[in-house]
Amino acid sequence: MNVIHKSRVTFRPVKPLIGAVVEADRAALFDPEVVAQCRDMLEERTVLVMPQVHFTNEEQLAFTDLLGGRLNLTSEATTNKDEDVYQVTLDRKINRAPEYALGTFFWHMDGMPMEMPPPLATLLSARRLAPKGGQTEFANTFAAYEQMPEAQRAEIEDLRIIHSVAASLRSIADAIPEAEKGKLAIGVEKERPLVQRHKNGRKSLIVGSTADRIVGMELAYGRAYIARLNEWATQPDFVYQHQWQAGDFVIWSNTGALHRVVPYARDSGRMMHRTSIAG
Repeated sequence: MNVIHKSRVTFRPVKPLIGAVVEADRAALFDPEVVAQCRDMLEERTVLVMPQVHFTNEEQLAFTDLLGGRLNLTSEATTNKDEDVYQVTLDRKINRAPEYALGTFFWHMDGMPMEMPPPLATLLSARRLAPKGGQTEFANTFAAYEQMPEAQRAEIEDLRIIHSVAASLRSIADAIPEAEKGKLAIGVEKERPLVQRHKNGRKSLIVGSTADRIVGMELAYGRAYIARLNEWATQPDFVYQHQWQAGDFVIWSNTGALHRVVPYARDSGRMMHRTSIAG
Protein backbone atom coordinates (compact mmCIF):
# COMPACT_ATOMS: atom_id res chain seq x y z
CA MET A 1 0.00 0.00 0.00
CA ASN A 2 1.68 3.17 -1.21
CA VAL A 3 1.41 6.37 0.83
CA ILE A 4 0.54 9.27 -1.47
CA HIS A 5 2.15 12.63 -0.69
CA LYS A 6 0.80 15.87 -2.15
CA SER A 7 1.97 19.41 -1.50
CA ARG A 8 -0.27 20.03 1.54
CA VAL A 9 -1.83 16.64 2.22
CA THR A 10 -0.88 12.98 2.62
CA PHE A 11 -3.17 10.02 1.93
CA ARG A 12 -2.29 6.90 3.90
CA PRO A 13 -4.16 3.71 2.83
CA VAL A 14 -5.73 1.72 5.67
CA LYS A 15 -6.38 -1.54 3.75
CA PRO A 16 -5.25 -2.70 0.31
CA LEU A 17 -8.67 -2.35 -1.34
CA ILE A 18 -10.42 0.35 0.67
CA GLY A 19 -9.89 3.49 2.71
CA ALA A 20 -7.28 6.17 3.30
CA VAL A 21 -6.48 8.47 6.20
CA VAL A 22 -6.14 12.13 5.23
CA GLU A 23 -3.22 13.84 6.96
CA ALA A 24 -3.16 17.64 6.63
CA ASP A 25 -3.23 20.82 8.65
CA ARG A 26 -6.82 21.60 9.53
CA ALA A 27 -6.78 24.88 7.61
CA ALA A 28 -5.49 23.11 4.49
CA LEU A 29 -8.65 21.02 4.34
CA PHE A 30 -10.51 24.09 3.07
CA ASP A 31 -7.97 24.81 0.31
CA PRO A 32 -9.73 24.16 -3.03
CA GLU A 33 -6.64 22.37 -4.35
CA VAL A 34 -6.59 20.01 -1.35
CA VAL A 35 -10.34 19.44 -1.66
CA ALA A 36 -9.88 18.54 -5.34
CA GLN A 37 -7.17 16.06 -4.35
CA CYS A 38 -9.56 14.56 -1.78
CA ARG A 39 -12.21 14.26 -4.49
CA ASP A 40 -9.79 12.39 -6.75
CA MET A 41 -8.65 10.14 -3.91
CA LEU A 42 -12.26 9.39 -2.96
CA GLU A 43 -12.77 7.89 -6.43
CA GLU A 44 -9.70 5.72 -5.92
CA ARG A 45 -10.00 4.70 -2.24
CA THR A 46 -13.81 4.95 -1.74
CA VAL A 47 -13.54 6.02 1.93
CA LEU A 48 -11.52 8.92 3.38
CA VAL A 49 -10.93 9.45 7.12
CA MET A 50 -9.98 12.79 8.71
CA PRO A 51 -9.18 12.00 12.33
CA GLN A 52 -10.40 14.32 15.09
CA VAL A 53 -10.81 17.48 13.02
CA HIS A 54 -13.86 18.49 15.12
CA PHE A 55 -15.75 20.32 12.37
CA THR A 56 -18.63 22.56 13.38
CA ASN A 57 -21.81 22.35 11.32
CA GLU A 58 -20.74 25.47 9.45
CA GLU A 59 -17.34 23.95 8.65
CA GLN A 60 -18.85 20.64 7.61
CA LEU A 61 -21.25 22.42 5.27
CA ALA A 62 -18.42 24.57 3.89
CA PHE A 63 -16.32 21.48 3.15
CA THR A 64 -19.35 19.76 1.63
CA ASP A 65 -19.91 22.74 -0.69
CA LEU A 66 -16.26 22.69 -1.77
CA LEU A 67 -16.36 18.96 -2.49
CA GLY A 68 -19.58 19.08 -4.57
CA GLY A 69 -23.18 20.22 -4.79
CA ARG A 70 -24.87 20.10 -1.39
CA LEU A 71 -27.97 17.90 -1.13
CA ASN A 72 -30.70 18.15 1.51
CA LEU A 73 -31.42 14.49 2.25
CA THR A 74 -34.06 14.04 5.00
CA SER A 75 -32.68 16.81 7.22
CA GLU A 76 -36.28 17.81 7.99
CA ALA A 77 -36.59 14.58 9.98
CA THR A 78 -34.58 16.04 12.85
CA THR A 79 -34.79 19.12 15.06
CA ASN A 80 -31.42 20.48 13.95
CA LYS A 81 -31.58 24.20 13.16
CA ASP A 82 -28.80 23.97 10.56
CA GLU A 83 -30.31 23.35 7.16
CA ASP A 84 -28.91 20.41 5.18
CA VAL A 85 -27.45 18.67 8.26
CA TYR A 86 -29.12 15.41 9.32
CA GLN A 87 -28.64 14.29 12.91
CA VAL A 88 -28.16 10.52 13.00
CA THR A 89 -29.46 9.42 16.39
CA LEU A 90 -31.96 7.02 17.93
CA ASP A 91 -33.18 9.73 20.33
CA ARG A 92 -36.82 10.34 19.39
CA LYS A 93 -36.69 13.83 20.93
CA ILE A 94 -34.23 14.79 18.19
CA ASN A 95 -34.95 12.37 15.34
CA ARG A 96 -38.62 12.29 14.37
CA ALA A 97 -38.12 9.03 12.44
CA PRO A 98 -35.59 6.93 14.39
CA GLU A 99 -36.85 3.80 12.60
CA TYR A 100 -34.79 4.87 9.60
CA ALA A 101 -31.73 5.02 11.86
CA LEU A 102 -32.44 1.44 12.96
CA GLY A 103 -32.25 0.53 9.30
CA THR A 104 -28.61 1.65 9.26
CA PHE A 105 -27.73 -1.51 11.21
CA PHE A 106 -27.87 -3.24 7.81
CA TRP A 107 -25.69 -2.81 4.70
CA HIS A 108 -27.14 -0.07 2.49
CA MET A 109 -26.51 2.92 0.26
CA ASP A 110 -28.30 6.20 0.98
CA GLY A 111 -31.24 7.38 -1.11
CA MET A 112 -31.61 4.37 -3.41
CA PRO A 113 -35.44 4.09 -3.27
CA MET A 114 -35.92 7.83 -3.87
CA GLU A 115 -36.87 9.36 -7.23
CA MET A 116 -33.84 11.67 -7.31
CA PRO A 117 -30.36 10.45 -8.30
CA PRO A 118 -28.70 8.88 -5.26
CA PRO A 119 -26.16 11.02 -3.40
CA LEU A 120 -22.70 10.95 -4.93
CA ALA A 121 -21.02 11.03 -1.54
CA THR A 122 -21.90 11.08 2.16
CA LEU A 123 -20.00 12.98 4.85
CA LEU A 124 -20.30 12.07 8.53
CA SER A 125 -18.85 13.70 11.64
CA ALA A 126 -18.77 12.14 15.10
CA ARG A 127 -20.28 14.42 17.75
CA ARG A 128 -21.05 11.94 20.58
CA LEU A 129 -20.02 8.29 20.73
CA ALA A 130 -21.80 5.24 22.09
CA PRO A 131 -19.99 3.48 24.97
CA LYS A 132 -20.56 0.18 23.15
CA GLY A 133 -21.05 -0.42 19.43
CA GLY A 134 -21.48 2.40 16.92
CA GLN A 135 -18.52 1.58 14.69
CA THR A 136 -19.25 2.15 11.00
CA GLU A 137 -18.34 -0.46 8.40
CA PHE A 138 -17.82 0.21 4.71
CA ALA A 139 -17.69 -2.27 1.82
CA ASN A 140 -16.09 -1.27 -1.49
CA THR A 141 -18.46 -2.24 -4.30
CA PHE A 142 -16.00 -1.07 -6.96
CA ALA A 143 -13.63 -3.77 -5.77
CA ALA A 144 -16.50 -6.23 -5.45
CA TYR A 145 -17.36 -5.75 -9.13
CA GLU A 146 -13.76 -5.69 -10.35
CA GLN A 147 -12.81 -8.89 -8.54
CA MET A 148 -15.91 -10.77 -9.64
CA PRO A 149 -15.30 -13.57 -12.18
CA GLU A 150 -15.63 -12.28 -15.73
CA ALA A 151 -18.49 -14.63 -16.55
CA GLN A 152 -20.54 -13.33 -13.62
CA ARG A 153 -19.81 -9.71 -14.55
CA ALA A 154 -21.22 -10.43 -17.99
CA GLU A 155 -24.26 -12.11 -16.41
CA ILE A 156 -25.19 -9.11 -14.27
CA GLU A 157 -24.14 -6.30 -16.62
CA ASP A 158 -27.63 -5.37 -17.78
CA LEU A 159 -29.71 -6.45 -14.78
CA ARG A 160 -31.93 -3.89 -13.09
CA ILE A 161 -33.07 -3.86 -9.46
CA ILE A 162 -36.08 -2.35 -7.72
CA HIS A 163 -34.94 -0.56 -4.54
CA SER A 164 -37.66 0.07 -1.96
CA VAL A 165 -38.17 1.55 1.49
CA ALA A 166 -40.19 -1.56 2.35
CA ALA A 167 -37.16 -3.77 1.65
CA SER A 168 -34.89 -1.59 3.79
CA LEU A 169 -37.27 -1.92 6.75
CA ARG A 170 -38.09 -5.61 6.29
CA SER A 171 -35.61 -6.79 8.95
CA ILE A 172 -36.97 -4.39 11.57
CA ALA A 173 -40.67 -4.19 10.62
CA ASP A 174 -41.82 -6.09 13.71
CA ALA A 175 -40.01 -3.58 15.94
CA ILE A 176 -41.76 -0.54 14.47
CA PRO A 177 -44.84 0.58 16.45
CA GLU A 178 -48.05 0.44 14.41
CA ALA A 179 -48.61 4.14 15.08
CA GLU A 180 -45.28 4.94 13.42
CA LYS A 181 -45.62 2.77 10.32
CA GLY A 182 -47.98 5.21 8.66
CA LYS A 183 -45.33 7.93 8.84
CA LEU A 184 -42.82 5.88 6.86
CA ALA A 185 -42.66 6.00 3.07
CA ILE A 186 -43.26 2.27 2.78
CA GLY A 187 -44.49 2.42 -0.83
CA VAL A 188 -41.56 4.40 -2.23
CA GLU A 189 -39.43 2.48 -4.71
CA LYS A 190 -37.13 3.12 -7.66
CA GLU A 191 -35.68 0.98 -10.46
CA ARG A 192 -31.91 1.28 -10.90
CA PRO A 193 -29.15 -0.59 -12.74
CA LEU A 194 -27.38 -3.27 -10.73
CA VAL A 195 -24.05 -2.15 -12.20
CA GLN A 196 -23.35 1.59 -11.92
CA ARG A 197 -21.11 3.08 -14.59
CA HIS A 198 -19.10 6.01 -13.23
CA LYS A 199 -17.62 9.00 -15.07
CA ASN A 200 -14.08 7.75 -14.40
CA GLY A 201 -14.83 4.52 -16.25
CA ARG A 202 -15.06 2.27 -13.19
CA LYS A 203 -18.14 0.23 -12.32
CA SER A 204 -19.66 -0.63 -8.95
CA LEU A 205 -22.41 -2.87 -7.63
CA ILE A 206 -25.57 -1.13 -6.37
CA VAL A 207 -26.96 -3.54 -3.80
CA GLY A 208 -27.69 -3.55 -0.05
CA SER A 209 -30.81 -3.75 2.11
CA THR A 210 -32.90 -1.51 -0.17
CA ALA A 211 -32.48 -3.96 -3.09
CA ASP A 212 -35.86 -5.68 -3.21
CA ARG A 213 -36.17 -7.61 -6.46
CA ILE A 214 -34.61 -8.04 -9.90
CA VAL A 215 -36.62 -6.87 -12.90
CA GLY A 216 -37.75 -9.81 -15.04
CA MET A 217 -36.73 -12.47 -12.52
CA GLU A 218 -39.08 -14.55 -10.38
CA LEU A 219 -39.27 -12.99 -6.90
CA ALA A 220 -37.67 -15.81 -4.88
CA TYR A 221 -34.88 -16.29 -7.41
CA GLY A 222 -34.22 -12.56 -7.59
CA ARG A 223 -34.05 -12.12 -3.84
CA ALA A 224 -31.75 -15.13 -3.51
CA TYR A 225 -29.51 -13.64 -6.21
CA ILE A 226 -29.44 -10.31 -4.38
CA ALA A 227 -28.54 -12.08 -1.13
CA ARG A 228 -25.57 -13.73 -2.82
CA LEU A 229 -24.44 -10.43 -4.31
CA ASN A 230 -24.65 -8.76 -0.89
CA GLU A 231 -22.59 -11.57 0.61
CA TRP A 232 -19.98 -11.26 -2.14
CA ALA A 233 -19.74 -7.46 -1.85
CA THR A 234 -19.23 -7.50 1.93
CA GLN A 235 -16.49 -10.09 2.24
CA PRO A 236 -13.62 -9.07 4.57
CA ASP A 237 -11.12 -7.99 1.88
CA PHE A 238 -13.56 -5.33 0.67
CA VAL A 239 -14.54 -4.06 4.15
CA TYR A 240 -13.10 -1.39 6.45
CA GLN A 241 -14.47 -0.87 9.96
CA HIS A 242 -13.98 2.62 11.37
CA GLN A 243 -13.49 2.90 15.12
CA TRP A 244 -14.81 6.38 15.76
CA GLN A 245 -13.16 8.97 17.94
CA ALA A 246 -14.97 12.18 18.82
CA GLY A 247 -14.39 14.74 16.08
CA ASP A 248 -13.62 12.24 13.32
CA PHE A 249 -14.88 13.14 9.85
CA VAL A 250 -15.41 10.40 7.26
CA ILE A 251 -16.36 10.73 3.59
CA TRP A 252 -17.38 7.88 1.33
CA SER A 253 -18.63 7.25 -2.18
CA ASN A 254 -22.32 6.53 -1.72
CA THR A 255 -22.57 4.65 -5.02
CA GLY A 256 -19.25 2.87 -4.53
CA ALA A 257 -19.55 1.68 -0.95
CA LEU A 258 -22.14 -0.04 1.18
CA HIS A 259 -22.15 1.02 4.81
CA ARG A 260 -23.71 -0.06 8.11
CA VAL A 261 -23.30 0.70 11.80
CA VAL A 262 -22.57 -1.82 14.54
CA PRO A 263 -25.77 -1.76 16.68
CA TYR A 264 -25.78 0.57 19.68
CA ALA A 265 -28.26 1.24 22.47
CA ARG A 266 -31.11 3.72 22.00
CA ASP A 267 -30.05 5.55 25.17
CA SER A 268 -26.34 5.59 24.26
CA GLY A 269 -26.39 9.27 23.31
CA ARG A 270 -24.62 8.54 20.01
CA MET A 271 -24.89 11.51 17.67
CA MET A 272 -23.48 11.85 14.17
CA HIS A 273 -24.01 14.76 11.78
CA ARG A 274 -24.46 13.86 8.11
CA THR A 275 -24.26 15.95 4.97
CA SER A 276 -24.64 14.71 1.41
CA ILE A 277 -23.43 15.61 -2.08
CA ALA A 278 -25.85 15.41 -4.99
CA GLY A 279 -25.35 12.70 -7.59
